Amino acid sequence: MGELADKVNVTKRTIDYYTNLGLLEAERSPSNYRYYSSASIERINFIEKCKKDGMSLEIIKKRLLEKDTEEIDVLELRLKMKSLEKDVSKVLGKLEKSDQQNRECVKKHVSHESLTLIQSLILLLS
Repeated sequence: MGELADKVNVTKRTIDYYTNLGLLEAERSPSNYRYYSSASIERINFIEKCKKDGMSLEIIKKRLLEKDTEEIDVLELRLKMKSLEKDVSKVLGKLEKSDQQNRECVKKHVSHESLTLIQSLILLLS
């Protein structure tokens, strides 16, 4: 905790207070010492900036929860996009090897909007 306090220029008591309020999370060692991840530095900096902007700790906690949810959503989306990219690659590979009749059949079952979305997702992943 002392190292973290030094890195972000706050007191150990502040870190303890933020942890008790649920603004920070610590892992416990077998000997009951608290360990903080490197993400804690970013969280404390965010908290301190918000405090300087006049926000209450209650509002800051809500913003942190929103931020955490957004990060989870983005990670989830990236995983889904990776999966979709693999599926699209398989389909495209089969289309390249197939004859014209099969290509037309696939085109009939995939909307123009879906093709555009798939192309956009592939570009985002690149």
